[in-house]
Amino acid sequence: MMLLNNRQFEHYVENMSIQDVIDVMKFTYPRLVVKVNGKLIQKKEYSNVFLNENDDVKIHHLLAGG
Repeated sequence: MMLLNNRQFEHYVENMSIQDVIDVMKFTYPRLVVKVNGKLIQKKEYSNVFLNENDDVKIHHLLAGG
Protein backbone atom coordinates (compact mmCIF):
# COMPACT_ATOMS: atom_id res chain seq x y z
CA MET A 1 0.00 0.00 0.00
CA MET A 2 1.36 3.40 -0.94
CA LEU A 3 1.75 6.03 1.77
CA LEU A 4 0.53 9.61 1.31
CA ASN A 5 1.50 12.00 4.09
CA ASN A 6 2.18 9.09 6.46
CA ARG A 7 -1.21 7.42 5.85
CA GLN A 8 -2.21 4.53 3.64
CA PHE A 9 -3.46 5.80 0.30
CA GLU A 10 -6.31 3.45 -0.53
CA HIS A 11 -6.96 4.92 -3.99
CA TYR A 12 -3.64 3.69 -5.39
CA VAL A 13 -3.75 1.95 -8.76
CA GLU A 14 -0.92 0.76 -10.97
CA ASN A 15 0.62 3.42 -13.23
CA MET A 16 -0.74 6.26 -11.11
CA SER A 17 1.11 9.55 -11.50
CA ILE A 18 1.62 12.28 -8.95
CA GLN A 19 -0.88 14.39 -10.89
CA ASP A 20 -3.42 11.57 -10.55
CA VAL A 21 -2.97 11.61 -6.76
CA ILE A 22 -3.39 15.39 -6.68
CA ASP A 23 -6.58 15.06 -8.73
CA VAL A 24 -8.02 12.24 -6.60
CA MET A 25 -7.31 14.16 -3.40
CA LYS A 26 -8.70 17.36 -4.95
CA PHE A 27 -5.65 19.37 -3.92
CA THR A 28 -6.24 22.81 -5.42
CA TYR A 29 -3.49 24.77 -3.71
CA PRO A 30 -1.43 26.76 -6.21
CA ARG A 31 1.90 25.89 -4.59
CA LEU A 32 2.67 22.33 -3.58
CA VAL A 33 5.83 20.65 -2.37
CA VAL A 34 5.95 17.03 -3.50
CA LYS A 35 8.46 14.41 -2.42
CA VAL A 36 8.56 10.75 -3.39
CA ASN A 37 10.78 8.61 -1.18
CA GLY A 38 12.54 11.77 -0.04
CA LYS A 39 13.21 13.10 -3.56
CA LEU A 40 11.78 16.51 -4.45
CA ILE A 41 9.61 16.43 -7.59
CA GLN A 42 9.18 19.55 -9.73
CA LYS A 43 5.69 20.63 -10.83
CA LYS A 44 6.49 20.05 -14.51
CA GLU A 45 7.17 16.37 -13.68
CA TYR A 46 3.87 15.62 -11.85
CA SER A 47 2.29 13.88 -14.86
CA ASN A 48 5.49 12.03 -15.78
CA VAL A 49 6.42 10.53 -12.41
CA PHE A 50 4.61 7.23 -11.84
CA LEU A 51 4.26 5.78 -8.39
CA ASN A 52 4.90 2.30 -7.06
CA GLU A 53 2.94 0.44 -4.43
CA ASN A 54 5.54 0.90 -1.68
CA ASP A 55 6.34 4.57 -2.32
CA ASP A 56 6.27 7.14 0.46
CA VAL A 57 4.69 10.28 -0.98
CA LYS A 58 4.52 13.64 0.77
CA ILE A 59 2.39 16.45 -0.66
CA HIS A 60 2.24 19.68 1.32
CA HIS A 61 0.99 23.11 0.37
CA LEU A 62 3.01 26.25 1.01
CA LEU A 63 1.48 28.97 3.11
CA ALA A 64 2.53 32.59 3.11
CA GLY A 65 2.63 34.46 6.35
CA GLY A 66 3.79 37.64 7.80
